[in-house]
Amino acid sequence: MNDLFNTLFGQYSNYETIDIALEIIAVIFGFLSVWYSKNNKIWVFPTGMVSTIIFVYLLLKWGLLGDMMINAYYFIMSVYGWYIWTRKVDASHNTLISKTTKKEKITSVFIFISTLLFVFIVYKSFDKWTSWVAYVDTITTAIFFVGMWLMAKRKLENWTYWIIGDLISAPLYFYKGFTFTSFQYLIFTIIAISGYLSWRKILNKNQLTS
Repeated sequence: MNDLFNTLFGQYSNYETIDIALEIIAVIFGFLSVWYSKNNKIWVFPTGMVSTIIFVYLLLKWGLLGDMMINAYYFIMSVYGWYIWTRKVDASHNTLISKTTKKEKITSVFIFISTLLFVFIVYKSFDKWTSWVAYVDTITTAIFFVGMWLMAKRKLENWTYWIIGDLISAPLYFYKGFTFTSFQYLIFTIIAISGYLSWRKILNKNQLTS
């Protein structure tokens, strides 16, 4: 039992108590954000902003630039998404769930490739190409950048990117030594699958009633 505990949480013995507490708080608000997103609630953004601003601080402190940039981008896109979700598209309706258009798919590819290049330049500048983890970080950053942009625009396909990114991130964060965050992404994967099914149901219902 002690061996299992040490495997899962032994790395925290070197962390400051305040950092452990902040990671737990960030994880809790992260759960809330994804849960509200699954249920198509505007609270996805304020709760997400609390989580991301804490993670920006922690990840910068721990020298994880790729992860830090993801969370900084999340914060910015949360502000944008909050505006999009509350914007009136007519006299009585806000922006509704929809599928990506051809133009948005092209934009998604552009965001993905641009993110890969951006992270590569940043990692190169800070000499972070020290292991295979950097390459995986680059890919997950690009995946999450597209996913967050699509979520901000209330597009069904955002969940596909979250599912893929979460599946990669859960074992990756465990390897990095952040057990709480690893568990977070594992549960995120389950919620993301549920979110996709829930949003698809809402979309189909809206199409039938329109």
